Amino acid sequence: MKEKEDRLQRLTAVRPRLVSFALMHLRDREQAEDAVQEALVSAMEKNDTFSERSGYETWVFGILKYKILDAMRAQKRQGKWQPLDGEQDDDAIDRQFQQNGRWQEDARPSSWGEPEATFENEYFWRVFDACMIALPDNAARVFSLRELMGLSTEDICRELGIKENNCWVILHRARLRLRACIEKGWLKEETP
Repeated sequence: MKEKEDRLQRLTAVRPRLVSFALMHLRDREQAEDAVQEALVSAMEKNDTFSERSGYETWVFGILKYKILDAMRAQKRQGKWQPLDGEQDDDAIDRQFQQNGRWQEDARPSSWGEPEATFENEYFWRVFDACMIALPDNAARVFSLRELMGLSTEDICRELGIKENNCWVILHRARLRLRACIEKGWLKEETP
């Protein structure tokens, strides 16, 4: 009984991140809330099947991933799909590189220290979440589908109706924007 209560508390605690994640993809608060609710109900119903090969929150995000994809497909069928907008501020990204493709001296990535320690730090994840929210919708959606949901480039292109080259450009720009934002919020600010 204690384990069930602990999982329910963890679901309650992670719910805002689930909603934010769903909203980034679905762009409709009501549909995002519905997808999260369906994922949470599924997680509670299938609680006994959780095998602890991953973290409980990771397992719930995995369930949500399929609910989001189902909702995105339903949006397409209903004609409510919002296509990706064009990239914003491409010049700012291009200015980070020299003509030969190398980094500008002042734009080189900073060292983030020990990756494992960084990823275990709660403050890092708050900065990461804020940076994801700050990304343009199209960049956040493509990055999330690829890096957080694990879809292949082919699947992303099929789901979003974009060309593979465009997908790679969006991914590249999203990674650059995230890196810059995380460096500003994580490395240059004092951690609480």
